[in-house]
Amino acid sequence: MTGRARPAGADAPPLTERQEERRRRILHASTHLAGRGGFDAVQMREVAEAAGVALGTLYRYFPSKIHLLVATMQDQLQHLHATLARHPPGGADPADRVAETLMRAFRALQREPHLADAMVRALIFADRSVSQEVDAVSRQTTAIILDATGLADPTPQQLSAVRVIEHTWHSTLITWLSGRASIAQVRADIETACRLIDLPAEGPPGGEDAGGAARSPSGAR
Repeated sequence: MTGRARPAGADAPPLTERQEERRRRILHASTHLAGRGGFDAVQMREVAEAAGVALGTLYRYFPSKIHLLVATMQDQLQHLHATLARHPPGGADPADRVAETLMRAFRALQREPHLADAMVRALIFADRSVSQEVDAVSRQTTAIILDATGLADPTPQQLSAVRVIEHTWHSTLITWLSGRASIAQVRADIETACRLIDLPAEGPPGGEDAGGAARSPSGAR
């Protein structure tokens, strides 16, 4: 994320250095409480106390627990992105690099299952009022995947594949956290989705043109 963060509200001005430091303390407190006890352990009053801010101040930054936990996930992804920049994934092709990147992210969440559960539950519960924070999570995830591909100028088809991969990653997190998927299944699903990156840059599926009309083999309509 470039530039300074903003408090709640799309039209709010960028945070000052002091406000940014206060926001960092709030996110750190949220991460600590979620890591210790999961979603239910993150209570706004306890977060405010742990961060050393007034409860009213906390609500000015994050109007609800859901806003706070989704922002916590975006913060965790930022840290992951920085780590990946220092230690980029290997792999002979974009699909291998993306799969390695997402499995590294998954293993990091494995080490903090309560935190992972809290953040994912917040994403599931998020309504339209949390769209700004949810969009930030999506943009961060997309940036991580695109960096792993190493593609300087991805095609529309590759960008579409990135969205499918992102959806698959979030879905596998949910199924793993709910006990409905093993680590091996998670890896298989992620690796399968990542292969979409290697598909050739072609037109829309089914031989349709941009207007949706199918073409015959000879090109006639």
